[in-house]
Amino acid sequence: MGKALDPVTGEGAEFLGETEFALACRLIADYAGIKLSPHKRYMVHNRLSRRLRARGLRSFADYLHLVQAEPAGEREAFVNALTTNLTSFFREPHHFEMLRGKAQQHLARERRPLRVWCSACSTGEEAWSIAMTLRESGCAAEVLATDIDTDALNTAAAGLYTSERAASLSPAQLRAHWLRGTGGNAGWISVRPELRGLVKFAPLNLQSPRWPAMELFDVIFCRNVVIYFDREAQRVLLERFTTVLRPGGLLAVGHAESFPATHPSFRACGRTAYEFTPR
Repeated sequence: MGKALDPVTGEGAEFLGETEFALACRLIADYAGIKLSPHKRYMVHNRLSRRLRARGLRSFADYLHLVQAEPAGEREAFVNALTTNLTSFFREPHHFEMLRGKAQQHLARERRPLRVWCSACSTGEEAWSIAMTLRESGCAAEVLATDIDTDALNTAAAGLYTSERAASLSPAQLRAHWLRGTGGNAGWISVRPELRGLVKFAPLNLQSPRWPAMELFDVIFCRNVVIYFDREAQRVLLERFTTVLRPGGLLAVGHAESFPATHPSFRACGRTAYEFTPR
């Protein structure tokens, strides 16, 4: 396909070849379970070009060899580069209203904390939205937030955002849950300690053969991630969710996802939300 113009240097760079694109697709499928379609080739070229510059390499073939040779180094950066992190606070708000109702029911019936797993937390907006909802409900809670992308996870755990990224939060939410930066930190907000204490962040690949030991959850958020998995990977993940979700627990998925509907133990209970009722 010739050369593509490098947007940073303005120099021509060899476009990602078909052989290298096929290898990149196979590697990201092996490492993260993500299936890339042919029309993603330009995106892969752009994202991996940044890694080539960072490592001082001139060819995609050399870079992909490095990815395979460094399991603890460049492989992680490769996965991070190809992971999509589109998110925002209170995205798909109907799920948070459902979570609020679940928390109120739990508060009335249970003495233990409500446990929620945000299984693909990206840069953290979803996890902190969950925590804000639970704190406002007055329900004792524990939130586990995980992601395969360690760069995104570090951003999430820092709990530090520009005011532009927090534009969807109301003035009341900002006052209750966030601290505004002053001086050199003006234009930034950071999560209050009271909210931070509700959330634990940890790296986790949903496609890993083994997950760490977990207590059962009352709610699992798994939104806008399985659209990158093939049907068999979706089926396996759903089956694994049944081992960590309490009976009567909720599973929230993305607006374009309906994979729980194929499982006899999940019953639709709202828009892209399912109740776990073991059979």
